[in-house]
Amino acid sequence: MTGNKQLNPQQEIDLLHLLGQRFAANSHRHSNIDWSQIVVRLSDYPAKLWTLFQMEASGGEPDVIGYDAKSGEYLFVDCAAESPKGRRSLCYDRAALDARKEFKPENSVMDMAEAMGVELLNEQYYRELQLLGSFDTKTSSWIATPADIRKLGGALFAEFRYGHVFVFHNGAQSYYAARGFRGLLRV
Repeated sequence: MTGNKQLNPQQEIDLLHLLGQRFAANSHRHSNIDWSQIVVRLSDYPAKLWTLFQMEASGGEPDVIGYDAKSGEYLFVDCAAESPKGRRSLCYDRAALDARKEFKPENSVMDMAEAMGVELLNEQYYRELQLLGSFDTKTSSWIATPADIRKLGGALFAEFRYGHVFVFHNGAQSYYAARGFRGLLRV
């Protein structure tokens, strides 16, 4: 990811076109939300477009899943069927990465999420996402972990199997080729 958090004009056009097509094709994810209002909002926040570009480039297929009336923000979440390919094989955070003695992954979930400008989905958002489709039926995704669990060395991940969302724990230092993370962007 680059230090310049702006897209060139053609990248903006291409990204907005792609996001608009996805928005139209998946109206069940965001009923009563007008795409033109989102485009106006994104034009006011070019760094948010850059973040959406990073989400897309890493395989997240971001889409609007709702509107937060309290904050006045639209909620974009990674809606790829499986955990984004460009964000797998990562341990949970910097402390876990630094603690690994051998076979360190290239990055951690929390560092990558911060660099991209996204929040890690928490359990509530993960469960809400599953109401919009079946996600992570072959993979799993790290989710935001409460501090008391993390303090003890653990981290949480979730997946969808047998028609249910399962939330599990693992050592924060672990990483797997089929486990990534999903991001949330507020616009």
